[in-house]
This record gives sequence, C-alpha cells and structure tokens, in this order.
Amino acid sequence: MIRSRSIHLLVAVWSAIVVANVALAEDPKPAAASTSAPAADPVGIWEGTLEVGPTKLRIVFHIQRDGDALSATMDSPDQGAKGLPVKGVTYEDPKLTLEVAIAQGQFVGERDAAFGELKGEWSQRGHSLPLTLKRVAAPTERKRPQLPKPPFPYRSEEVTYEHVSKKFKLAGTLTLPGGAGPFAAAILISGSGAQDRDETIFDHKPFLVLADHLSRAGVAVLRVDDRGVGGTGHDGNPKDDTSADYATDVSSAIAYLKTRSEIDAKRIGLIGHSEGGLIAPLVAAEDASVAFAVLMAGPGVPGDELLYLQGEKLWKAGGADEATLARNRRMQREIFGFIKNEPDPAKGREAARAFLRAEHAKLSDADKKEAGEVDAFAEQHSAVIEIPWFRYFLAADPRPVLQRVKCPVLAITGEVDLQVPPEQNLPEIEKALKAGGNKDVTTRTMPSMNHLLQTAKTGAVTEYGDIEETMSPTALEAISDWLKARGFAKP
Repeated sequence: MIRSRSIHLLVAVWSAIVVANVALAEDPKPAAASTSAPAADPVGIWEGTLEVGPTKLRIVFHIQRDGDALSATMDSPDQGAKGLPVKGVTYEDPKLTLEVAIAQGQFVGERDAAFGELKGEWSQRGHSLPLTLKRVAAPTERKRPQLPKPPFPYRSEEVTYEHVSKKFKLAGTLTLPGGAGPFAAAILISGSGAQDRDETIFDHKPFLVLADHLSRAGVAVLRVDDRGVGGTGHDGNPKDDTSADYATDVSSAIAYLKTRSEIDAKRIGLIGHSEGGLIAPLVAAEDASVAFAVLMAGPGVPGDELLYLQGEKLWKAGGADEATLARNRRMQREIFGFIKNEPDPAKGREAARAFLRAEHAKLSDADKKEAGEVDAFAEQHSAVIEIPWFRYFLAADPRPVLQRVKCPVLAITGEVDLQVPPEQNLPEIEKALKAGGNKDVTTRTMPSMNHLLQTAKTGAVTEYGDIEETMSPTALEAISDWLKARGFAKP
C-alpha cells in the first residue's frame, strides 16, 4: 500500500507496484444493507474499506454458522483475491475477532446496536488501521462494460501443457479466430505479482479484453495463469523465481503453440505488460522464431533508475511534501545500496535492519505510531533485500537485451503512467533496439492513458479501480492496427 505521509511510502516501490499491477482502489458505493441475519448474529456478508492516505482497498468477509461454530472467508476484490481462509472467528458480544493467517492480519471490532456495523481495527505486520465493516446483501460490484459477452466470433479452449523443465504444467485459455487457419498467435505476458490469465485487477480483466479484441481481428491468443495461480503449478521454489525464470514459462508457451496445427509456427509473437515488457525481450533475444513483440508500459532502464522516478511520481500523487520526498529518496538509496553493495542477502538485510531501527528512532511520535513497532518496521521494510525477484529486477538493465531483439517491436506507454513513465523509458527502448540494428521499431506515447492503458486524468493508482474502462479502445486499436500492417492480423 502507498502511504501519503511517512516512511511507509517506501513500500510503494518494493511491492507488486514496481512495474505492474497494484492492489489499490477507490471506495465504491456501499451495497444495500441486509436484513436476512438475526440482529444479534454476525452471520452474513460484511464489507469495508481500508484507507491509507489517498488509497483505498475493499475488504469483504463472509461469515457462516454451522451449529454453534462460526467460520469465515475473506475477499480482497481489488486484488482479485477471493475465498481466503479465515483461521479463527470469535464472537463475544459485542466484539468480533477475525484472524486471517494467510495475510498475517486480524480484524477486531464491536457491533452497533442494530448489528448493521462493526467498527474496529485491521492489524497486519505491526501496523493498525481503522476499519468499519457494514452488513451488506452482496459485495459491491463495479461496472466493467468492456467485459466480453457471448456470442463470440471465435472459439475458446482451456489448455494445459508442460513446462520446458518438465517440473510442472501451465494452464490457460487459447482463443482461435473463426475461419481457416493457420493463424498468427500472440502470447500475453503479465506484470509482476501472481496474476491470473486475465491479469485481473480492480475487477478489471485487461487480458480478457485484449484477447477478445485480437481474436476478433484474426489473431489466436494464449493467456496463461502465472506460476502457482489457477491451474498452473510451480517448480517447488516459487520464492526463488525471477523474471528470467518467468521467461522460461513464455518459452514453454511458444513450444506448445508450435504443436498446434491451427497456429502458424512462423508467426508467433509476444505481448507483455509492465514486467511482461521486460520478459518479452528476454525471450525474443534468445529465440529467433519470435515473430513480433508488443511492449505495453515496459521498462527501458535498469530497475533502480525506474524505481527512483516511479517512487517520486507516486509519492507526489499521494500528496507527499518535499521533506517527505527527500527523506524517502535518501532511504530508498540506502536500502538499494544494501542490495547492490552486499552480495550476501542475509548480511545486507541485517545491515538494513540496523539502519531502519535508527531511522525509526528519528521519527516524530505521530510517525512512529503510524510506522508501528520498531522491530516489525525493520523486518517489514528490510524484507525485499532477501527476495531474489527484487534483487534481479533492481539490477536488470533491459537495454543490452533489447539490442539483441531483431523482430518487429511496438512499444506503447500511457502519457500519465506514473509507474513506468514514458519520458524515461520509451526513448531508451527505441535507442537500444535501433542500436542493435532492428529495422522495425515503433514507439508511441498514448495520450491521457495510465499504466493500465485506461483513459485517465492523473494516472494515480487511486484512479485505476474507479475508471470503468478496462483498456482504452485507442490502445487496443493501436496494437491490432500495427499487427495488421505487418500481416499478423486480418485487414
């Protein structure tokens, strides 16, 4: 989550927000109150919103009763997470306690007289935030008018295939255009964090919308659950995975599509969003059979350079003042230094813990309260130092890789993208591709679009969930028109 005031702003550049989708949203209108449960019974659906500065995240609890025993599950709709198990449900009138072990969180609240509201706190990893839950008839649903609806002029097939390592299988959906093949095909590559095949976020399904658009244009599309998500397995060491490992998942998809008679093996390309825009060149640089690459909001500079600018833009969008910006820039550089200058992650993290404890001592009493207990604070904010994915990303420079990509490339980024700013990244992508001799390079800054390629006003993360549009039709057409001009889509 992004904090607007304190040192916790650092979280914004160390989590899934790095170059991909983030789990934050605006507060939806509450659903109508339910009267189905007895006045003194917590059974029912409870919805609330965690507010941290300008960011808001919906939380939904489903509480059931089996005899005298209570059980529950939790949804985080804006993160695409549903049915998370609640380890413990304790109700001692008027107090209700819900323990969510998988999130290392707990809600404790007290009911009002009518039992229509539970007012309390959500505690997680040493931090506490006020949270009010309201009894609702059903969780709030956002309007998503672009979600495809049948009938479809193409067919969809659920597929599974083996990873090139032979250690696990991947699962996804292949959409095949109507008419006679073989067809050109696009493999969709998601951004950072565990994403499902539709890249679901804020109730949006960008990859479903993109696949629908391209298959209507005559392109077969394979979209796949990430490792450990949905029907896709993993190699047994998911915590050790980096972007380079995810590149092997894409190579597995290419190998699978080459076995399909409906697919033209010489016209298989890649479309990557955010971190996917880093992974696609990794694959294309090594595999000369890749026919094209589309980079949507992909990085063009090393991870640390991207994060410095990303952090500044996100902090400003969150309302941070200059003093807070200066403090967070300094701390960001210190923490990154523990990664870049200490090859032993354990030693680097121990040094970071000491640094963070010292920084915690300098905070005002108000900021200390917001930061949480000192040891929990040091543990939380030093954790990235031992994460292989983050260590890889911080050092990864896409430019030498891009110089080895010879297939046609389209790179598009939203004008108001605060996570992968176009002014920093698109020129470097173009320069690197052309320096390597690539003769077919197109880069475009998409007017008034954000990191998700939605039409947006400010590009702030807090807009993502509130915008009804999943992906701008202009962005969709920019991709399909580019493919049509090169013979990969029907004219």
